[in-house]
Amino acid sequence: MKKYLLVDGYNVINAWPELKKIGVEHLQEARDRLIELLVEYKSFTGERVILVFDAHLVKGTLIKEQSLHGVEIIFTKEHQTADSYIEKKVEELTKNRRNVVRVATSDWAEQQVVLGSGATRISARELHIEIELVKKQIRTKTNEVQKNYDRLGDRIDANVFEILERWRRRQ
Repeated sequence: MKKYLLVDGYNVINAWPELKKIGVEHLQEARDRLIELLVEYKSFTGERVILVFDAHLVKGTLIKEQSLHGVEIIFTKEHQTADSYIEKKVEELTKNRRNVVRVATSDWAEQQVVLGSGATRISARELHIEIELVKKQIRTKTNEVQKNYDRLGDRIDANVFEILERWRRRQ
């Protein structure tokens, strides 16, 4: 069973105060920050993340797909909204009932369509809380690893450690 998280990019950017503030003057920077957070989230949880941005108002655009450290990033084509892309993707992913699909959006109408297609929804606020919890778990795990790595025996060859230990015991 595969787990998927589809994220309505601009909906999340506009719902998170820190990203919205950045996005007012530097939209690309807000997108990059969201991508960075989702890459970290994906790396820790293993959940497949698909981030969708609207490009439906940009003349002559074709769908643009890229992957960054395992996060799929989609810019929709002209006349296609992120909502319509997400709806089609949810139907595709839930067709065989073997996938667990969640959609992060605060758009109420989109949430209803997603629920009707067999996926679950989380609001942008809930995603923010989830990402903050994951960041906290990563810090905790990193600190534990760092503590364990601080022992000399963890950093040197076992044979060298054994020789040093014998020397220490003689004194």
